[in-house]
Amino acid sequence: MPPALEEREVVLVTGISGSGKSVALHALEDAGYFCVDNLPPELLRDFIRVERGHGVRRMAIAVDVRSANSLPVLLPTLSALKAEGVRVRSVFLNSHTTALVKRFSETRRPHPLSKPLEGGDDPHRALVDAIELERNLLADLREQSTVLDTSELRPAQLRLWVRDLVGATSSRLTLVFQSFAFKHGVPLDADLVFDVRVLPNPFYLRELRPLTGQDAPVAAYLREQPEVLEMMSQIEAFVRRWLPAFEQDQRSYLTVAIGCTGGQHRSVFFVETLAQRFADQVATLKRHRELDARS
Repeated sequence: MPPALEEREVVLVTGISGSGKSVALHALEDAGYFCVDNLPPELLRDFIRVERGHGVRRMAIAVDVRSANSLPVLLPTLSALKAEGVRVRSVFLNSHTTALVKRFSETRRPHPLSKPLEGGDDPHRALVDAIELERNLLADLREQSTVLDTSELRPAQLRLWVRDLVGATSSRLTLVFQSFAFKHGVPLDADLVFDVRVLPNPFYLRELRPLTGQDAPVAAYLREQPEVLEMMSQIEAFVRRWLPAFEQDQRSYLTVAIGCTGGQHRSVFFVETLAQRFADQVATLKRHRELDARS
């Protein structure tokens, strides 16, 4: 193992333009990482060597479609770094196209792959085409990364989630349980999705409506429902059965998304319960997309 590359920790921040890479990079900088934006992949190994000489142990590097011509060398470079003992984690930020179009429209910034418009061109269509082209260019990198869906996240949520991700132990797979509301869409970063909308809904009980699945009265009500306990046991058994296979697949994270109608009661209760049950077996994180958006 080359001594110049030992014990380095590198977080690669990548993903679709407009999905929050600048916010993520700032969050990592606040967490003590030395951050660089838009580093050409060809310079990645030399950069790590140089910064080690400066005493830098943790680095975060943003690489995206702005370096489109260099993207083919990125994955082989990452593989080489890992083989040389560098601890590399790639975080891919993603959003659905509707959210991206809205963000570009609000900021009035051009997409990196946008072409000059000619007379009669539809700006909306041109932007959507540029986004889809970017998805295709980054498809292989996405497959090798931990995907984080930022479609419904506020910047404060994204900062928190990024810091949670990089703060989790990387010696084994990290299991992420996430609650969400189906009415706001299924998270794009979900590996497994379970629908608990068929279960009794505390929302229809006046005294439970303003509460959440984190509150004891809601939890007590749901524990009294036989079908809730049955589905909880089945989801737990499924995840336990296949968790070793996901670990053998060299995954860093497995995101289990559990959805109900509003993302307030049932899905939150399931996430809280399952995260507690798996905490002794594997590194575990929990997220509540809709509840976190309120805080």
